[in-house]
Amino acid sequence: MFHSIGFIGTGHMGGALARAAAKGEGGNPIYLANRSPEKAKKLARELDCKVADNHTVARHCDLIFLGVKPQIMERVLKDLAPILKERTDRFVLASMAAGLSASTIQAMAGGAYPVIRLMPNTPVAVGAGVIQYCGLDTTAEELEAFRTLMAPAGLVDEINEDLCDAASAVSGCGPAFCALFVEALADGGVACGLPRDKALAYTAQTLKGAAKLMLETGIHPGDMKDGVCSPGGTTIQGIRVLEEQGFRAAAMKAVIAAYEKTLSFEHKG
Repeated sequence: MFHSIGFIGTGHMGGALARAAAKGEGGNPIYLANRSPEKAKKLARELDCKVADNHTVARHCDLIFLGVKPQIMERVLKDLAPILKERTDRFVLASMAAGLSASTIQAMAGGAYPVIRLMPNTPVAVGAGVIQYCGLDTTAEELEAFRTLMAPAGLVDEINEDLCDAASAVSGCGPAFCALFVEALADGGVACGLPRDKALAYTAQTLKGAAKLMLETGIHPGDMKDGVCSPGGTTIQGIRVLEEQGFRAAAMKAVIAAYEKTLSFEHKG
């Protein structure tokens, strides 16, 4: 359905999605545009894609990924609005900007164009990410084509738009929270005498394995925790300290803080 795909912005998130699209696009051309042309050229060489500028992507692509920060989205779309207005063919805008609703993207772009709002996270670059998405003025066929295109990224899940901000706070911000946890556990291992490279490898693999076990067996995290905590054993003592230090409360507050910040982008827009 999408004969040409364009990315405006190839930073961490835009680049990660471009990598996923390159695996799932089925031979149709992909155009990469970035404020720093060298970054786009480097990624284009890696993925065997084409380099373009914003105007070229806006003028010719059927699916246009907007990989720019929420704070500058209005400026970017204001520049592209005259080009989009001139088009007589159908195209879809795909926005990954946190906190900006699909209707806000339409208003910034200057027309009731079809919009897919997506909430990706950085592990999509290695096929282990999460993408939540929803559509405004899109067809079922366009949404299905988008889902198929993004399938190599990992879990691709359609949700109602009113859940996008909460989803972003969990899975969009989650890799940073997980990285902080991995680093902290590894630091603990180093404090106990482990070489840092081994501590990081053991911790990252343990996190990966725990997640895989939960996803593939459906085990509840509480049951998984109980299964490791032997009576009077070592793990329950570590759990006791985490609870004393407010570990779970801190994690919940981090998600809520990210969610509230996401809401502020929409209000400012």
